[in-house]
Amino acid sequence: MRIISLTCILFFTVSITIFSQNRPFNGLDMNMGNLYRLSNAESRSISPENFTGEKGKGGMAKPDPNAPKNTANATYASRDLGQGWKVNPYVRIEPGETFTMAEIDGPGAIQHIWMTPTGNWRFSILRIYWDDETEPSVECPVGDFFGLGWNEYAHLNSMPVTVNPGSAFNCYWVMPFRKKCRITMTNINDAEGMNLYYQIDYTLTDVPADAAYFHAQFRRTKVNKTSDYIIIDGIKGEGQYVGVYLAWQVNNNGWWGEGEIKFFMDGDTRFPTIIGTGTEDYFCGSYNFDRHGKYVTYTTPYAGLVQVLPPDITYRSGQRFGMYRWHVMDPIRFKKDLKITIQDLGWRHGGRYLPQQSDISSTCFWYQTEPHAKFPALPGWSQLEVN
Repeated sequence: MRIISLTCILFFTVSITIFSQNRPFNGLDMNMGNLYRLSNAESRSISPENFTGEKGKGGMAKPDPNAPKNTANATYASRDLGQGWKVNPYVRIEPGETFTMAEIDGPGAIQHIWMTPTGNWRFSILRIYWDDETEPSVECPVGDFFGLGWNEYAHLNSMPVTVNPGSAFNCYWVMPFRKKCRITMTNINDAEGMNLYYQIDYTLTDVPADAAYFHAQFRRTKVNKTSDYIIIDGIKGEGQYVGVYLAWQVNNNGWWGEGEIKFFMDGDTRFPTIIGTGTEDYFCGSYNFDRHGKYVTYTTPYAGLVQVLPPDITYRSGQRFGMYRWHVMDPIRFKKDLKITIQDLGWRHGGRYLPQQSDISSTCFWYQTEPHAKFPALPGWSQLEVN
């Protein structure tokens, strides 16, 4: 009996070991339909309470008034409690300073980012570098990355991005990497520092061969003097466009959103392969976003008009809009290259179209193979500032 028992134990131990080592699910592509599946993926998280994400290394800061910068900032509040309590919940980033939020060795994937930055969101620049890159694949002001380019809070409730009270930014774009991930925040404000509370949730796991890298690029034209505002240009490689956020200020009276979005892909020259029928149509709205003479905001899983500022000057010059459109269920795939534009077009008297000169900012999101084309230089704070 003892021999049989030992044999059974050995059999089950070996079976469990083999099973656990050969699980086919890598822990990516999470959804309600696969939450029950086991995986060899390892969950990790980086925050100011565990800068490296190492196993068993969280909450180790000790209250110490002489501690180095960004290592015990709640010393006074936790002075009666000690190590293991809330001793280092945020970091301080001074004017002109760049702080490395995370540096992770792969393979793996970022699965969720939460943060609540203080100060001017247009002056806080988020950058993400994949593998051995020296040029970022993500570069944009933090507010625009999370769909709030006008530096004012609004609730946003979508699949890839949510913004919750009081100013909690959340990102669920899956971002796989093979060798390394580096995330930084730069405070380009020349007068004020910022506090940054943040948490980066990621998994260490195998990354499939067909996984592309996440990219996001910001552009702004304060006075658009061309018929077509360029959302993105110069993308080279294979990938898929997955969405855009636009912060749009109208500098004329009347309805402003007649412009059509155009997707030039894989060698298109004068005419695009994909074209929309109007600005509000592309953002999954219709008829001027208007109900009974007023713009109506909305926030849905894949599209939204999240901000109208101020709300009570409908069809008047100077009004500002924030819109997002995520191509989660309908990514636009390209094989060689991609350029995206949107017409800056409204109405004038007599039923005529009006080429406008709007203030337009865009953050474009896409996945592609590396290497990517170098981004245009990000404007300085004077060109980024919301006046």
